[in-house]
Amino acid sequence: MKTMAQLSDAEIDAMLAPFAENHEVVTTLDSDQRSRLAWMVGGAQEVVGIDYLANCMADGTSAGGDGIIRAYVGFEPSGRAHIGWKVLSLALRRMLDAGVNVLIFMADWHAWVNDKFAGDMAKIRTTAEYMEDTFRVLLGNPEEGEAAGQLRFQYASELMDDGDYWARVLRCSKNMSLARVRRTFSIMGRDEDSSDGDLSKFFYPAMQAADIFELEIDIAIGGMDQRKAHMYMREAGDKWGWYKATCLHTHLISGLKSAGARMESFDHKMSKSDPGGALLLHDTPERMRKKMRKAFLDPAEGNSPVYELFEHIVLPEFGQLTVTPNPEYGEPSTWSDIAAFKAAIADASIHPLDAKFAVADALSSGLADLAEHFAANPEKLDAVVEFTQD
Repeated sequence: MKTMAQLSDAEIDAMLAPFAENHEVVTTLDSDQRSRLAWMVGGAQEVVGIDYLANCMADGTSAGGDGIIRAYVGFEPSGRAHIGWKVLSLALRRMLDAGVNVLIFMADWHAWVNDKFAGDMAKIRTTAEYMEDTFRVLLGNPEEGEAAGQLRFQYASELMDDGDYWARVLRCSKNMSLARVRRTFSIMGRDEDSSDGDLSKFFYPAMQAADIFELEIDIAIGGMDQRKAHMYMREAGDKWGWYKATCLHTHLISGLKSAGARMESFDHKMSKSDPGGALLLHDTPERMRKKMRKAFLDPAEGNSPVYELFEHIVLPEFGQLTVTPNPEYGEPSTWSDIAAFKAAIADASIHPLDAKFAVADALSSGLADLAEHFAANPEKLDAVVEFTQD
């Protein structure tokens, strides 16, 4: 993986150019601050409110008042992890490298509201502990704590006993109509008409917004499917005159059977509920290849989950991909550019199956440490597997 120190001035300028025109503060940062900012946002699909983050860096301040920039990503503990977590872990690794304190928020009560494991909090908690171990390994077992460049974990249940938190939830609910809240239900993986019989789900978006404010977060990170929740948070900030965290949204990996993203619909998103269409972090190299063999890849089409995996996981992690066909069909070739990779498949320089297997093998290589960890420490993963087979 390329490091922050390896960014050239030209690369930094290119990463920050989309923001500098509309946010003068970006142009006032010194070279170290510009490098850090570019590294933080460089892999994102979308960044909203970069001026807040740039101002924090320029002024040496933060939501916590101590100058330590804090980033957060929230997860419902709901089962085994799929390959989309690699995209988020690469974004979090960038944050740690840039001296950001990273919080992985285990949204246990949110999972209960969303009926995960039929509301069995013991299973939710065990799954959260499995997730902690998973992210520690994915992030390279970084130092943990409250300081800059450190990792920490916190559970939603640790906030729930605080009356100030619930006051914040109610404030985040003010002036938000039921119709407005319904439009955010995609953050729970639900459609707008799914929860009229369950009032608790209407509080979910307000809880997610309140989490960000109560935890004094400067950078809210999530997949593009979390955008509506983050915009809800920013509206609440406008309403009450609170600071508004910068929102960083990462690419969503499509299910293997999908032809790719379609506008703002997330029905293409990879989901572990479709076993044949999802790559799990614990799939063996053989199973990874077996699933990838069936992945959608039309050489005449520009969209494919294979291309997404190459662009958003393999390239950021390894910088290149080597395709090795059977010797009778050609020599190995190495690719570090998504456009050239697509063109080579389109003109038959690379066979689609060879491309699929190359991506599968690269993903397996990036998950080797995780496989080794759970082979030596299988208890938590085994428990989650048992839960999800009920």
